[in-house]
Amino acid sequence: MNNHPTGNRSERERPSAATLPSHVAIIMDGNGRWARARGERRTAGHKAGLVAVRAIYRHCLNRGIGALTVFAFSSENWGRPAEEVMVLMGLFMDAFDEDVPALHRGGVRVRFVGERTVLNADLQRRMAETEALTAGNTRLNLQVALSYGGRRDIVLAAQRLAGACESGALRSHDIDEQRFAGALALQALPDPDLFIRTGGERRISNFLLWNLAYTELYFTDTLWPDFDPAAMDLALADFASRQRRFGLTGDQVHGA
Repeated sequence: MNNHPTGNRSERERPSAATLPSHVAIIMDGNGRWARARGERRTAGHKAGLVAVRAIYRHCLNRGIGALTVFAFSSENWGRPAEEVMVLMGLFMDAFDEDVPALHRGGVRVRFVGERTVLNADLQRRMAETEALTAGNTRLNLQVALSYGGRRDIVLAAQRLAGACESGALRSHDIDEQRFAGALALQALPDPDLFIRTGGERRISNFLLWNLAYTELYFTDTLWPDFDPAAMDLALADFASRQRRFGLTGDQVHGA
């Protein structure tokens, strides 16, 4: 777990494609504090944060990272002030008009994970249309966690598998880690290799609890609107310096 400020890295200092994570998960924290530091309302920070999202997904495309999952709105965020929630929902709606055509042209497949039934009908419709439009794209899998909670994700997976057992479609002893993971929101995607949280907090906040079991964790004080491609490259370089052991010894990994 590291804490690095934004900085510049030359092209030769970047990690090679062989050391890049195939899947990055990000908690985009710090929008409100970014706005307050500038004497603006929290909603201004969320608008700036959307600009940062665009820069980072484009950077992932440029670097050849295959999957990016971003925590846009948690199930707990419904408890925030009503005005802030309303502005956030409006930003999500605007993003469909502004970003989906470019995402599709860029070869990005967009999926939404979370309990969408609590969202308004128009937002649900646009989400479904976006998923259908981009379903055949393969350059980048972009997952947007919206009204998502990690514990709820696990509970829903357990309910799906229990229902399959009750119907006779599945036997309980056939449930293993692979099958259980396939019932979660990320389904067939590989687990994230790298988790990034901006904004200075040091916790995973109910995000992808199952999927982060062996993920490398990276924390930075940089507030999300300031997290640019140079800051992303610092996180990628830090990841490239790690030895991922998955329960083995360092000698075993090195010998392999």
